[in-house]
Amino acid sequence: MIINHNLNATNAHRNMGSVNVSQGKSMEKLSSGMRINRASNDAAGLAISEKMRSQIRGLNQASRNAQDGISMIQTAEGALSETQSISQRMRELAIQSSNGTYTDEDRVLINEEFVQLSKEIDRISEDTEFNGIKLLNGDLSGKSYKLDGTPTVKHGAGGGIDTNGDATAVDSMFGGTTAENLAELGEGTFELKVRIEQTSQYNGLVTVELWDNSPINVYKPYIMDTVKIDGAHATEGFSIGGTGITVDFSNSLEFTTGETTVTFTNKFDKQEDRIKFQIGANQNQTIGFSIDDMGVRELGLAAITVDTQENAESAIHRLDVAIEKISAQRSGLGAVQNRLEHTIASTNNTSENLQAAESRIRDVDMAKEMMNLTKLNVLQQASQSMLAQANQAPQQVLSILK
Repeated sequence: MIINHNLNATNAHRNMGSVNVSQGKSMEKLSSGMRINRASNDAAGLAISEKMRSQIRGLNQASRNAQDGISMIQTAEGALSETQSISQRMRELAIQSSNGTYTDEDRVLINEEFVQLSKEIDRISEDTEFNGIKLLNGDLSGKSYKLDGTPTVKHGAGGGIDTNGDATAVDSMFGGTTAENLAELGEGTFELKVRIEQTSQYNGLVTVELWDNSPINVYKPYIMDTVKIDGAHATEGFSIGGTGITVDFSNSLEFTTGETTVTFTNKFDKQEDRIKFQIGANQNQTIGFSIDDMGVRELGLAAITVDTQENAESAIHRLDVAIEKISAQRSGLGAVQNRLEHTIASTNNTSENLQAAESRIRDVDMAKEMMNLTKLNVLQQASQSMLAQANQAPQQVLSILK
């Protein structure tokens, strides 16, 4: 009989230790509800599960993104609804003013409301925001323009600013202004009138006026902006019409009282999506669209009045065009909103199916694991009993010593 090496006890102890480890893993799965708690449980399954989790969380966020997009669109569309109501009222006033039963004095009174309503359209376009993002002022239009041909320079009486006979305004008089700067003013024909009031040989008071002379967009030419600067014998930069302009006085021999007019035309170049909604879980899964400038000028309502019967009759057609533009923009926004609603439904459905797939990989079958735990509990108790009996075997050696 051997007492130094109790192999039966060693075997029983080894099996009991193995059962204890398996029992701990089984309890961990049951307590967490997951089959995979660490990479050692299922390395490949963990990798697949984490990829699915990225997609699921990404899709859930994308669904919220689309809902936020709908909120933005509803904000813009609601503002445009009011703009359209204002336009309809302005058209009503134009029809009223064009009637021969009113005197010019009556039409002046009608025109007061007409002008105020026109200003309100501009205010709505400038003030409508979503999360600090202006929606209707053209920032989201995505349209870009380019200079059509070469600007022309015309000197009035007195000569104005000396451009050394160069007819290219961008290269001489507007030496620091690029075609891109001028194109920022938008589509149409414009005039920059630079008027000099000489105060000394090399100095003068300079008045720069920006005129909109676009027959397609406006009823008649009107001043968009005016800037006055104390002219020096140098280059002067300033902002007019929201655009940076630089007038180069450095080539002028002297300031002479007079006026110089620079005429240029911008034409539409291209349009890109200015707003992009991330509606997928991966890169480049977006929906893009744009919102045109809904200001008075862009709607073709700048400078129109109903103070005379002739003006009122002309205003009716302008308002018809404006109402069509607003309707087209509202229709576009509605189409995008409907698309986003379908996107949300599709995204939520995909997320749900991925969650089901991820659950089959990662979650534990509670009933099956309970069966396994029950088996391990029985094995643990049996191992403890066998270890106790194996430890009793060496005690039989004592009977030989009696």
